Amino acid sequence: MLPILSCRMTGASAPWATMKNAIRNLPVLLAGLVLGGLLSLTHGVSAEKKEPAGALPLEDLRAFSEVLEKIKSDYVEAVDDKTLIASAIRGMLTGLDPHSTYLDPDEYKDLRVGTTGEFGGLGIEVSMEDGFVKVVTPIDDTPAARAGVKAGDLIIRLDDTPVKGMTLNEAVKLMRGKPGTTITLTIMREGLEQPLKIAIERDVIKVKSVKSRLLEPGYGYVRITQFQSPTDDNLREGIDQLKSQSGGELKGMVLDLRNNPGGVLNGAVAVADAFLEKGVIVSTRGRGNEAEMKFNAKPADILKGAPIVVLVNGGSASASEIVAGALQDHRRAVVLGSKTFGKGSVQTILPMDNGAALKLTTARYYTPSGRSIQAEGITPDIALEALKFEKVDEGVEALKESDLSRHLSNGTAPKPAKKPEGKDEKDGKDGKDGKEKQGHLAREDYPVYAALTLLKGLNILKNPQD
Repeated sequence: MLPILSCRMTGASAPWATMKNAIRNLPVLLAGLVLGGLLSLTHGVSAEKKEPAGALPLEDLRAFSEVLEKIKSDYVEAVDDKTLIASAIRGMLTGLDPHSTYLDPDEYKDLRVGTTGEFGGLGIEVSMEDGFVKVVTPIDDTPAARAGVKAGDLIIRLDDTPVKGMTLNEAVKLMRGKPGTTITLTIMREGLEQPLKIAIERDVIKVKSVKSRLLEPGYGYVRITQFQSPTDDNLREGIDQLKSQSGGELKGMVLDLRNNPGGVLNGAVAVADAFLEKGVIVSTRGRGNEAEMKFNAKPADILKGAPIVVLVNGGSASASEIVAGALQDHRRAVVLGSKTFGKGSVQTILPMDNGAALKLTTARYYTPSGRSIQAEGITPDIALEALKFEKVDEGVEALKESDLSRHLSNGTAPKPAKKPEGKDEKDGKDGKDGKEKQGHLAREDYPVYAALTLLKGLNILKNPQD
């Protein structure tokens, strides 16, 4: 970005002359960078307002330079130019939206390391809200998830350090650390009157983006914890294994995107494409032509039309909302759960010559039907609140007509006894094991149980003769 700023400076000799006296006490480098940044910023604003090219808000520039002068001369401690420049840049970006930020060289390096799928820390996706760090979602099989951190938690202290007043990057730096060391998070959680303290031991975070298993013969379960570049390949491998375990094909599949914070856009597009034959998957719209993109599906559907239930919740964000929205709009899946997080903005990483980078919001995501995900999220087709499942003692079995003495027959030939659900032909057991497995699933993860039940219902409607 610095070459761009320098380019804009060379074409602004008149404004520079006007401002020369106002910033006479600042180093030339500081003045050049600050004015260059402001020229770049105000150029875009003036274009929107259709003002003459190069028009500058001179009064605002004077006020800005005056503030810089007063800080350098009157602040209680001396502040070097480099710090002032970085603070000015951070301030500009912080005032835009919660996701635009300035990454110094170390932070930019951490970001690149984090996208590889292996990094050190606690294992939580976070954002800023009202000056506190908000947990978007804990990542599966990480120290934070095992310690009981939940989506929606507000972190107010890191050890003994208050979070209020920190930038998000500063808070993330404190949470990261050497594996094996411990940090205590003080958390405010909805429904609790007092703050909750959770001690977490840092570890090397290895994110496995796709997990799969068979719920019952013919019914698969695939969980995507985060979208990475190889997620599509891992998804297809997992589904192929489930097909093999079910005799070649699946009757239906649960796609679990709960607490999925997002990730790589191309990974999300590829996952949605795996289940769609044609049509738009997602589009992006922004100010420039480069921000206008549209991603279309290609044949063929890996499940050949078998029903899908997508599980979502408030921790499903960004790329996971793209997948849920695409499958919902194309009527390819039933979305089950609670409303998603609503992060429908695109961040572009813009490297800088000094080794730093800008993470800048450049566009919004739109579902195939044209819905904006931003601040709205995906509303599930079937709402399912958090429930606790417990088996109730049924007591004495209710009396039926067939139990009455001298009851009439139904006038048809007796049907052969139907094999109880869950019976294992190899060991000759009755359906008790199958029912126990279903009961265990319901208690362990009720939304998955509800999704499986819905898949069976969809198959009955699709194949009434079965």
